[in-house]
Parts: sequence; C-alpha cells; structure tokens
Amino acid sequence: MKTDLKTSVPGYEATRGEFTTVTLPPLRYLMVDGHGDPNTTPAYERALATIYPFAYRLKFLSKRTLDRDYGVPPLEALWWADDPDAFTTARDKSRWSWTVLSLVPEWIEQQHLDAVRADLAGQASAPVLDELRVDVLDEGTCVQTLHVGPYDMEGPVIAALHDHAAAQGLRLTGRHHEIYLSDPRRSAPERLRTILRQPVTPVG
Repeated sequence: MKTDLKTSVPGYEATRGEFTTVTLPPLRYLMVDGHGDPNTTPAYERALATIYPFAYRLKFLSKRTLDRDYGVPPLEALWWADDPDAFTTARDKSRWSWTVLSLVPEWIEQQHLDAVRADLAGQASAPVLDELRVDVLDEGTCVQTLHVGPYDMEGPVIAALHDHAAAQGLRLTGRHHEIYLSDPRRSAPERLRTILRQPVTPVG
C-alpha cells in the first residue's frame, strides 16, 4: 500500500473562500533557509534543486529498505518579513525571507536521513546540501484557507485571513505558511491551488 501523507497528516485540506481552524501536531520537515525574491534569487532555485532530490531519494529508500512506499508530499514554504505589509499590500518580494519545506514521514529515522545525505554528497543535483537540515515545526493552532490563482494574487486573501483571525479573537504567531498543491510547471497560473496557513493563539 502506498501512503498518501496528505490524508494521513492533518492540515492538507482547505476550501476556497472558507477560513478553518486546525490544530496540528509537531511535524518533521526537510528545511532550507534563504532570503529574497523567489522569482529572481539563485538561492531559491538552489534550495529547490536540493530539497527535491533529497525528498525523492528518501521515498525510494523507504520503499526499498522499509517496504513502505508513499507519495512525496507537496512542496511547502514559510515566509516572513520585518514589515507584514511586504506580503499583503506592498508584495515587496525582495524583503521576504523563507524556509523551503518537505514533510518527512514519521517512520523515517535518522539513519535513513544520513544515508540519503551521504548518497547525495558532492553531487551537482544537490547544490546546497550542506544547508539542508531536518527540524520539527510545531505550529499548533492555525487558521487556513485555499487560494486558487496566481501567487501574486494572494495578497488580499492573506489580508482577509488575518482579518478573520482577529475577528475570532486570535492573534498571529509564527510565520506565514504555504502548501503548494499544484505544480506551477504543469498548471496554468489561474488554476494553481495553494493552502495559505497562519499559526494563531487566543488574545489575552
């Protein structure tokens, strides 16, 4: 049986035009950090060029040595800036910092991660392997929704999500989180499906 992490792990479903509150357990991710416009900075391309082969080799190792197959989960990323308007009204991508993420299944152990790292060491297919780490993201309670359309049209939806959280007596914590359910190389911009997530906590 092939495990679908999007159904076995909470938080990978959202509805366009609806804001839902989810409570997430601590989850492990492959992570690569960076700063700057993802459309123009080479650092972002290098991060993707490292995290994708690592994620796929981890999947193949799991299937081969553990007899546990799974679909590689969608790419995710955390985004933040000193000024929150850089995301909503200004959309100044040069001021963005980010962490590219790929979910690690719970049954994967450190020895499996070490084996993949050793396999990729020195290969051009993983240009920033030394910057890739595995860490736990504990977001807890979050508000999220589904955005359908180009990434550059997310601003009003993010602002509406923030307004919804405030109306529910919640304040924003943590970093803006996006889950890319569509592959931009294969989907038209107007059909891109992206979960927008924001960790929150009650005011007071």
